[in-house]
Amino acid sequence: MNIYEFIKSRRTIRKFRQDELSVEQLNKYIDAARVAPSAANIQPLKYVVVKSREMSEKMFPLVKWAGYLAPDYDPKEGERPTAYIVVCADTTIRKAGYDMDIGAAVENMMLCALADNVGACWMLSIDRDEIRKLLSIDEHLEISCVVAMGYLAETPKEASVENGDIKYYLDKTNTLCVPKRGMGDVIIKTV
Repeated sequence: MNIYEFIKSRRTIRKFRQDELSVEQLNKYIDAARVAPSAANIQPLKYVVVKSREMSEKMFPLVKWAGYLAPDYDPKEGERPTAYIVVCADTTIRKAGYDMDIGAAVENMMLCALADNVGACWMLSIDRDEIRKLLSIDEHLEISCVVAMGYLAETPKEASVENGDIKYYLDKTNTLCVPKRGMGDVIIKTV
Protein backbone atom coordinates (compact mmCIF):
# COMPACT_ATOMS: atom_id res chain seq x y z
CA MET A 1 0.00 0.00 0.00
CA ASN A 2 1.43 3.42 -0.87
CA ILE A 3 1.30 6.40 1.50
CA TYR A 4 -1.78 7.90 -0.21
CA GLU A 5 -3.74 4.64 0.18
CA PHE A 6 -2.50 4.28 3.76
CA ILE A 7 -3.67 7.80 4.67
CA LYS A 8 -7.04 7.16 2.99
CA SER A 9 -7.45 3.98 5.06
CA ARG A 10 -7.14 5.78 8.41
CA ARG A 11 -10.38 6.06 10.37
CA THR A 12 -11.24 7.00 13.92
CA ILE A 13 -11.51 3.83 16.01
CA ARG A 14 -13.86 3.52 18.97
CA LYS A 15 -13.80 -0.26 19.53
CA PHE A 16 -10.55 -1.84 20.69
CA ARG A 17 -9.21 -5.31 21.41
CA GLN A 18 -7.95 -5.66 24.96
CA ASP A 19 -4.34 -6.58 24.14
CA GLU A 20 -2.12 -4.07 25.92
CA LEU A 21 0.19 -1.70 24.09
CA SER A 22 3.81 -1.64 25.18
CA VAL A 23 5.62 1.40 26.54
CA GLU A 24 7.95 1.12 23.55
CA GLN A 25 5.02 1.35 21.12
CA LEU A 26 3.52 4.37 22.87
CA ASN A 27 6.93 6.06 22.99
CA LYS A 28 7.33 5.41 19.25
CA TYR A 29 4.00 7.15 18.55
CA ILE A 30 5.07 10.13 20.63
CA ASP A 31 8.40 10.17 18.82
CA ALA A 32 6.48 10.40 15.52
CA ALA A 33 4.52 13.32 17.01
CA ARG A 34 7.71 14.93 18.30
CA VAL A 35 9.19 15.29 14.80
CA ALA A 36 6.03 16.83 13.26
CA PRO A 37 6.24 20.38 11.92
CA SER A 38 6.17 23.09 14.58
CA ALA A 39 5.66 26.82 13.94
CA ALA A 40 9.03 28.58 14.13
CA ASN A 41 10.34 25.18 15.38
CA ILE A 42 9.38 26.22 18.92
CA GLN A 43 8.12 22.70 19.83
CA PRO A 44 5.83 23.46 22.80
CA LEU A 45 4.05 20.10 22.93
CA LYS A 46 4.35 17.66 25.83
CA TYR A 47 2.60 14.35 26.43
CA VAL A 48 1.25 12.28 29.31
CA VAL A 49 1.05 8.53 28.65
CA VAL A 50 -1.74 6.62 30.39
CA LYS A 51 -0.97 2.94 30.07
CA SER A 52 -1.96 1.09 33.23
CA ARG A 53 -5.34 -0.64 33.23
CA GLU A 54 -6.28 1.14 36.46
CA MET A 55 -5.58 4.62 35.08
CA SER A 56 -7.16 3.80 31.70
CA GLU A 57 -10.36 2.84 33.51
CA LYS A 58 -10.29 6.15 35.38
CA MET A 59 -9.74 8.08 32.11
CA PHE A 60 -12.66 6.45 30.29
CA PRO A 61 -15.49 8.52 31.84
CA LEU A 62 -13.50 11.74 31.32
CA VAL A 63 -13.76 11.59 27.51
CA LYS A 64 -16.82 11.72 25.24
CA TRP A 65 -17.39 9.14 22.50
CA ALA A 66 -19.13 9.21 19.08
CA GLY A 67 -21.39 12.20 19.63
CA TYR A 68 -23.72 11.33 16.74
CA LEU A 69 -24.23 7.79 18.05
CA ALA A 70 -23.82 8.28 21.81
CA PRO A 71 -24.38 6.61 24.12
CA ASP A 72 -25.25 3.45 22.15
CA TYR A 73 -21.95 3.33 20.25
CA ASP A 74 -19.73 4.17 23.22
CA PRO A 75 -17.11 1.44 23.77
CA LYS A 76 -18.51 -1.22 26.05
CA GLU A 77 -16.62 -3.21 28.65
CA GLY A 78 -14.12 -5.31 26.66
CA GLU A 79 -13.96 -2.71 23.82
CA ARG A 80 -12.37 0.19 25.64
CA PRO A 81 -8.97 1.69 24.82
CA THR A 82 -5.95 0.16 26.51
CA ALA A 83 -3.98 3.43 26.53
CA TYR A 84 -4.40 7.17 26.23
CA ILE A 85 -2.01 9.94 25.28
CA VAL A 86 -2.84 13.36 26.67
CA VAL A 87 -1.51 16.14 24.44
CA CYS A 88 -0.49 19.34 26.23
CA ALA A 89 1.05 22.65 25.24
CA ASP A 90 3.74 24.00 27.56
CA THR A 91 2.78 27.66 27.97
CA THR A 92 6.22 28.46 29.39
CA ILE A 93 7.56 27.69 25.90
CA ARG A 94 4.75 29.27 23.87
CA LYS A 95 1.68 31.07 25.22
CA ALA A 96 -0.62 30.51 22.21
CA GLY A 97 -0.63 29.68 18.52
CA TYR A 98 0.20 25.97 18.77
CA ASP A 99 -3.03 24.53 17.35
CA MET A 100 -1.44 23.66 14.01
CA ASP A 101 1.46 21.99 15.83
CA ILE A 102 -1.04 19.82 17.70
CA GLY A 103 -2.86 18.83 14.50
CA ALA A 104 0.36 17.79 12.76
CA ALA A 105 1.65 15.93 15.83
CA VAL A 106 -1.56 14.00 16.45
CA GLU A 107 -1.87 13.00 12.78
CA ASN A 108 1.72 11.70 12.81
CA MET A 109 0.95 9.79 16.01
CA MET A 110 -2.22 8.21 14.61
CA LEU A 111 -0.64 7.21 11.29
CA CYS A 112 2.36 5.68 13.05
CA ALA A 113 -0.01 3.71 15.30
CA LEU A 114 -2.06 2.52 12.33
CA ALA A 115 1.09 1.00 10.81
CA ASP A 116 1.10 -1.29 13.90
CA ASN A 117 -2.63 -2.06 13.47
CA VAL A 118 -3.31 0.21 16.44
CA GLY A 119 -6.38 2.39 16.20
CA ALA A 120 -6.82 5.83 17.66
CA CYS A 121 -9.62 8.20 18.57
CA TRP A 122 -8.64 11.88 18.76
CA MET A 123 -10.89 13.58 21.30
CA LEU A 124 -11.42 17.24 22.12
CA SER A 125 -14.62 16.73 24.12
CA ILE A 126 -12.87 15.90 27.38
CA ASP A 127 -13.06 16.90 31.04
CA ARG A 128 -9.80 18.85 31.23
CA ASP A 129 -10.17 19.78 34.92
CA GLU A 130 -10.68 16.17 36.04
CA ILE A 131 -7.93 14.89 33.74
CA ARG A 132 -5.56 17.49 35.22
CA LYS A 133 -6.44 16.30 38.76
CA LEU A 134 -6.28 12.59 37.92
CA LEU A 135 -2.89 12.83 36.23
CA SER A 136 -1.43 15.65 38.38
CA ILE A 137 -0.70 17.79 35.33
CA ASP A 138 0.93 21.13 36.14
CA GLU A 139 -1.04 24.33 35.46
CA HIS A 140 1.46 25.64 32.88
CA LEU A 141 0.61 22.65 30.67
CA GLU A 142 -2.56 23.41 28.73
CA ILE A 143 -4.44 20.18 28.06
CA SER A 144 -5.43 20.24 24.39
CA CYS A 145 -6.78 16.79 23.58
CA VAL A 146 -6.64 13.10 24.33
CA VAL A 147 -5.83 10.30 21.89
CA ALA A 148 -7.35 6.97 22.95
CA MET A 149 -5.48 3.96 21.56
CA GLY A 150 -5.68 0.21 21.25
CA TYR A 151 -5.57 -2.58 18.72
CA LEU A 152 -8.39 -2.27 16.18
CA ALA A 153 -11.60 -4.16 16.89
CA GLU A 154 -13.62 -2.48 14.14
CA THR A 155 -13.12 -1.37 10.54
CA PRO A 156 -15.08 1.83 9.84
CA LYS A 157 -15.45 2.79 6.19
CA GLU A 158 -15.68 6.01 4.22
CA ALA A 159 -19.09 6.95 2.86
CA SER A 160 -20.34 9.74 0.62
CA VAL A 161 -22.00 12.81 2.05
CA GLU A 162 -25.67 12.67 1.07
CA ASN A 163 -27.78 15.85 1.14
CA GLY A 164 -25.09 17.64 3.18
CA ASP A 165 -25.37 15.14 6.07
CA ILE A 166 -21.90 14.51 7.55
CA LYS A 167 -23.10 12.50 10.58
CA TYR A 168 -21.48 9.08 10.83
CA TYR A 169 -23.85 6.15 11.09
CA LEU A 170 -24.09 2.35 11.30
CA ASP A 171 -25.10 0.57 8.11
CA LYS A 172 -27.21 -2.62 7.85
CA THR A 173 -24.16 -4.75 8.73
CA ASN A 174 -23.46 -2.60 11.84
CA THR A 175 -20.32 -1.15 10.19
CA LEU A 176 -19.53 2.44 11.11
CA CYS A 177 -19.78 4.63 8.00
CA VAL A 178 -18.03 8.00 8.00
CA PRO A 179 -19.26 10.46 5.34
CA LYS A 180 -16.49 12.55 3.76
CA ARG A 181 -17.10 15.51 1.49
CA GLY A 182 -16.14 14.87 -2.13
CA MET A 183 -13.29 16.51 -4.00
CA GLY A 184 -15.75 18.75 -5.84
CA ASP A 185 -16.95 20.05 -2.49
CA VAL A 186 -13.54 20.94 -1.09
CA ILE A 187 -11.63 22.39 -4.05
CA ILE A 188 -12.73 26.00 -4.47
CA LYS A 189 -10.84 26.49 -7.74
CA THR A 190 -7.63 25.73 -9.53
CA VAL A 191 -5.93 28.75 -11.07
